[in-house]
Amino acid sequence: MELLDSLQTYNWSGIYRLEGDTLVLDEYVGAATDHTQIPVGRGVCGTAVAEDRNQVIEDVRELTNYLACSTLTRSEIVVLIKKGAVTLGQIDIDGHSVGAFDASDESLLSKVAAVLADRW
Repeated sequence: MELLDSLQTYNWSGIYRLEGDTLVLDEYVGAATDHTQIPVGRGVCGTAVAEDRNQVIEDVRELTNYLACSTLTRSEIVVLIKKGAVTLGQIDIDGHSVGAFDASDESLLSKVAAVLADRW
């Protein structure tokens, strides 16, 4: 997480592990958050699991179900960590600027997620 957090637009970097119908915060770098447990289907993280797809959000202020961890957050990317068809958890990255993440970030984080899944 420290390596990811050192990237230019990565202002909070963490891993949530999936336990039943709840995402539980694991390792992270950045400000503390009240969102240490997130129900599947809630916020960007919960939506990623519910829809079984990564989320790249250009501007979190446009979402009605956004769970704000910081008033500075403007964009977010969530990439699922999967072993086969089973979701183990996710990588969650927040950015302080609108449009901080794109397909290249999703590609990078997907590779990191694959390594994590192998070692899970």
